[in-house]
Amino acid sequence: MSNPSRVKRLLDITGAADLEQLRMVREREQSVIAAEMLTSPIQDVLESLNELHDGLITRALKLAEYELARLGHGAPPVPYTYMLYGSGGRYEQTMYSDQDSGLVYANPSNDIEEEQCNHFFSQFTEIVVKHLVKIGYPPCEGSVIASNPQWCLSLKDWEQKVDGWFAEPSWENVRYLLIVADARPVTGDLELAEKLRDRFLMDIVQSPVIAQRMMENTLRHKVLVGLFGQLLTERYGEDTGSLDIKYGAYIPMVNAFRLMAVQAGIRETSTIRRIIALRESKLLSEEDSAEAIHAFLFFLKMRMLSTVVNEHGQLIGTGKISREKLTKEMTSELKKALRAGKKMQRRVQRELQHRFGGR
Repeated sequence: MSNPSRVKRLLDITGAADLEQLRMVREREQSVIAAEMLTSPIQDVLESLNELHDGLITRALKLAEYELARLGHGAPPVPYTYMLYGSGGRYEQTMYSDQDSGLVYANPSNDIEEEQCNHFFSQFTEIVVKHLVKIGYPPCEGSVIASNPQWCLSLKDWEQKVDGWFAEPSWENVRYLLIVADARPVTGDLELAEKLRDRFLMDIVQSPVIAQRMMENTLRHKVLVGLFGQLLTERYGEDTGSLDIKYGAYIPMVNAFRLMAVQAGIRETSTIRRIIALRESKLLSEEDSAEAIHAFLFFLKMRMLSTVVNEHGQLIGTGKISREKLTKEMTSELKKALRAGKKMQRRVQRELQHRFGGR
């Protein structure tokens, strides 16, 4: 049975005639979802929140199409799909995530159509990014964004780019491949995204050196629990005493399960779904998967409680929890979850040493 509040939310989004209405829907619905955190399981809250984000982004894209049509540029010359990366690709966005995005469009049939595609999609993505900024999504600081020509390409050009990243395993190229590993289509021609994922998974099977580089990158962020089980909090500056829940707890587990999943040819991008798929593939035991899911859901909840700052009129989550919010009960649960995270990192590290002789 459908949820009436979710149905109404979707209707309000699809009925929004302009960006002001869309922003009002976002602010109102995020307040509702924030209140749900007090009574509902975090997994349900996050599903509702990410469904909201998907709906808002989809509507912003449609409004951008209408704007280009009004300006005399017509409809998209070929089908396209709008991709989310990062927490959006993993279906793990918080209230204040930024834009990590790209666009894949169908291969033009001739030079004239290719010129039309270049012209249309460069304008389209610029408008989309501006629309999303207006409704509260700041652009990605690392320029992984659809308005960057490097992240807005035809399927053929995307496949060539991915092949090139696999062929040259530099640190930067490996970072890009890890970003693409989390890619999820939010709207448009989903078959384009599936074909690109097919290429990615085929390439990784044929590239053992890249797998090693991915492992090294995965181990870069360490779980913030000390040798004796103590929390490793910020020691200096204005964040002294706070805990970097994003890079010290959440990201290490994201990295570990991403690596295990892509090496197993698993197509899921959500971390929880990756854990479930690994269990179903007998690559994780029932006990380990249950422990990992429990820990990861707790980290997701902690991320929702992290400090928010205002930067140039945009609200952005810092990923850090202030010491004032770290209650005794929360700290106890956090230590338990961090131990589970560290256990998974060690498992990945052992695999690195076994397969590649890494450190």
